[in-house]
Amino acid sequence: MGTEGWCLLLCLALSGAADTAQSFSAVERQWRAVDVVLDCLLVEEGQQRGGFVSKENMVKALLVLKQVPVLDDGSLEGFTNFQLDTMATDNPPVTFEASVNLIQIPHAEALLHADCSGKEVTCEISRYFLQARQEATVEKAAWFITNVQVSGGGPSISMVMKTLRDAENGVILHPTLKLLQGLQGTVQTAVELQVTTRTPSLSFLLGSSASLHCSFSMAPSLDLTSVVWRLQQKGSGQLVYSWTMGQGQVKREGVTLEPEQQLMAGNASLTLPGLTLKDEGTYICQITTSLYQAQQIIQLYVQASPKVQLSLASEALRPTLICNIAGYYPLDVTVTWTREELGGAPVPVSDAFFSSLRQSPAGTYSISSSLTAEPGSAGATYTCQVTHVSLEEPLRASIWVSPPEQRTMPLGVLFASSLFFLVLLYLGLQRRQATSSKLCQDSEAFWAATLLPPSKKKE
Repeated sequence: MGTEGWCLLLCLALSGAADTAQSFSAVERQWRAVDVVLDCLLVEEGQQRGGFVSKENMVKALLVLKQVPVLDDGSLEGFTNFQLDTMATDNPPVTFEASVNLIQIPHAEALLHADCSGKEVTCEISRYFLQARQEATVEKAAWFITNVQVSGGGPSISMVMKTLRDAENGVILHPTLKLLQGLQGTVQTAVELQVTTRTPSLSFLLGSSASLHCSFSMAPSLDLTSVVWRLQQKGSGQLVYSWTMGQGQVKREGVTLEPEQQLMAGNASLTLPGLTLKDEGTYICQITTSLYQAQQIIQLYVQASPKVQLSLASEALRPTLICNIAGYYPLDVTVTWTREELGGAPVPVSDAFFSSLRQSPAGTYSISSSLTAEPGSAGATYTCQVTHVSLEEPLRASIWVSPPEQRTMPLGVLFASSLFFLVLLYLGLQRRQATSSKLCQDSEAFWAATLLPPSKKKE
């Protein structure tokens, strides 16, 4: 049976068992070994190392991960393993059968159910070349590396596969790869190393802590020699953290790798505390064993949410409104205005002006949007709405703009109050002056009577 028919039967089985699956509790779920079949592209730059890839050297391929353990919630009832249809087409795809007995395949459910859940799986297989000194120490074989990516933020898996040589393969050569193949025309391989991330793309807010997931599984015959995290940013690379044979080297302040017992169990996740904009970029988790090397790429985006403030800058007959948007990152931001009269619906307003872009020392951006309001005879509410990738929903700031006559009334009241105060002040000064004059006259009479000589007093 071809891969399309196999996937169709799988989806029908999953759909028909949906009601049954709901009756299964978490305790009742059991592990079950199934074949996971993926449509892939085989890159045939082949024996030339570092050759360019084009459509001409890509051929269709199938990857059959044999007997992968997955949790069965009841939806796998009636599921059958993959059978190759040798009569399907004149140009059958190159089929790789890969044993996973030596390693673990995480997130196998995501690979198994991808087609039925509407997600796409990108799978590419290419040759893997050992270093010269390693090739001399191993038996004659061929190696391939497979990169699998599930769309919609799904897991990403890289696997190193080694071809098998046994009696069943005989002496038949695969017509494309020139490798020994099985009786059914498939290339028999075993997965000996896999490196996985469940989060190929992440977004975190400025100042928060980020955990970058990276895990691996390797054959028992291999030894872990190093774990290296690098950051690619704006065309340059830098070391973030490295672990080599038990010795850790920190290049970014505060960064931590999982404890060594977790690392030896296959958890190479990295934690970045106190994110700054300098932490944004492409992170590479590279796992090196005694024979192989594989990696995962994680894109980290740092975001800062904007703060919005709306104010009335001028109370002229046509008042000016200013909406300040501050402290956001990345650069793209959308600002819209609406006007709403009492009892009416919001109406979009255009003709807003924007200031020049400003950038803080931390790298965040700020901008201002100004608008000349026309409140009308009854007044209106103006709203500034800001949309940004860091926000789950837009931010809004509103202000009521009164009609012109209401805005001039306070000025008249202020003038009348000031005039009244001045009149009172003037009358008070006049009264005080009159009182002071009378006091001076009484004082002169008193001293005149007191200081005159007795002869003058008798007269």
